[in-house]
Amino acid sequence: MNRIKTKDFSISQEDFELVYNEKYDLYKTSPIPENLESYYESEDYISHTDAKTSLIDKLYQIVKKITIKSKTNLLSKITEGTDRSILDIGCGTGSLLQSLKVNSWNTKGIEPNEGARARAEEKGVTCFSHSKQLNEKFDVISMWHVLEHVPNLEIQFNELKRLLNSKGKVIIAVPNFKSYDASFYGKFWAAFDVPRHIWHFSENAISKLADEHHFKLIETKPMWFDTFYVSLLSEKYKYKKVNYLRAFGVGLLSNLKAVKNGEFSSKIYILEAKN
Repeated sequence: MNRIKTKDFSISQEDFELVYNEKYDLYKTSPIPENLESYYESEDYISHTDAKTSLIDKLYQIVKKITIKSKTNLLSKITEGTDRSILDIGCGTGSLLQSLKVNSWNTKGIEPNEGARARAEEKGVTCFSHSKQLNEKFDVISMWHVLEHVPNLEIQFNELKRLLNSKGKVIIAVPNFKSYDASFYGKFWAAFDVPRHIWHFSENAISKLADEHHFKLIETKPMWFDTFYVSLLSEKYKYKKVNYLRAFGVGLLSNLKAVKNGEFSSKIYILEAKN
């Protein structure tokens, strides 16, 4: 399928297409609005808020606390030493960096959204609007559900090279359009999230992009909870109401299938620079 017609179900209700790129095994959103920033300016865009209004918001915040703990543990395992530094690109409201700071990490974040950046700074997180403001090197650079938002992948990978220590690690977490929940919900799959998500990746895509930009993919890990949250939102978009039992069933089946074929709803990719 070379094109998928979908829409911005969460905010604008505008129509978009996903255009397949065979070389990289990914989709790209078309068209990309000139005023893309305005599509983030909504209290419905939960990663820029700490909202707990709806039941889905509350579930998101509960899972967020669990995943922050698991991310903290993962980062501690892959990075040796006590004087560790991390740059979290797209840090949102800064909850992960807040946790890492408590665990003796040297932390800095990048967050373009002014409101989210203000919330991060309220938590004591040092946060910048753009990576160009930084000239230091980091042991870890993380992008948790951020690479899909980046307009220019070439520029972004070049920035990763510029800011990463020679023996550092890059953590990239993105949705996977080859997952079972993506196929079940089709154009209603919430992780397409157009136009905010410009790119829609497979593992092949991440591996090829990494290789082209002098990184190598050394490990992948599943994000077990993502499929359940994405399925809840997808239910809302497809059926106009949420069937919690069906959403749980789709999420569970997606994870079970992924144990065999590796196609989890979202995956974590650990990269390091080539020598």
